[in-house]
Amino acid sequence: MHDVDTSLLRTFVVLAETGSFSRTGARIGRSQSAVSGQIAKLEAMFGRVLFDRDTRNVRITAEGERLLAPARALIAAADAMLERFGTTEVAGELRFGSPEDFASAYLPEILGVFAAAHPAVELHVTCQLTLPLVEEFEAGGQDLIVVKQDPGRPYPGARPLWRERLVWVGAAPSDFVVTRPLPLVLSPAPCVYRSRAIGALEATGGAWTVVFTSPSFAGCAAAVRAGLGYAVMPQAMVPAGLVAQSGWPPLAEAEIALLGAVRPTPAAAALARFIEDRVRR
Repeated sequence: MHDVDTSLLRTFVVLAETGSFSRTGARIGRSQSAVSGQIAKLEAMFGRVLFDRDTRNVRITAEGERLLAPARALIAAADAMLERFGTTEVAGELRFGSPEDFASAYLPEILGVFAAAHPAVELHVTCQLTLPLVEEFEAGGQDLIVVKQDPGRPYPGARPLWRERLVWVGAAPSDFVVTRPLPLVLSPAPCVYRSRAIGALEATGGAWTVVFTSPSFAGCAAAVRAGLGYAVMPQAMVPAGLVAQSGWPPLAEAEIALLGAVRPTPAAAALARFIEDRVRR
């Protein structure tokens, strides 16, 4: 009898979501070769080809699709077991806020496992831009929030989670041209991704114009996919169908952090520890 290593399943699930060995490696903190090795080990264990890959594309197979739901269920069950039996039970209302892109990429699994491990916590989640979340937190409307920030100008009391490598993203590969204004797809100010994009272009003396503004990560991705312009996104979160550009002006990293009360409620403290633990993994 063989035991299934949940770390292999986690890599499998992330690769199925990203369709990219490089983005998977960036998300789980491993090299592309390590990701490839883990997938090969899982395929050998099951005797199935889980992904079709060539020099440019990675596509999940029908066998891989069959494995996806049970893999997610097993990971969630393992995480919930560790959380529930490894911590003191907590209860109460918990108001939690997060930017949309973090919520879409990471939160469903994180919050689902946390809720299963702590059924007595009444969780209320809000997704919006960082500035409104900070304003709500400072007004007492949120117990714990995720923020995106400039590492050199952190929010007071913020606890860093990780640094994000940012990349220029377009609908297709393109050379960087300074002879015409670069069309940009951005979130409204203030936004660390927006400031990174504009700062990088101004450092080169290149002209730019904002052609599409949306507070939604999905909305910006759709505009870039339609060919309206270029955006700045975390390397690990570039959606399928969009292309990270090579040779463009370098972008400084952004930081993801947690912001909570100095004296948090037991539920808020438990969720903060849970998120930090998942990031370390």
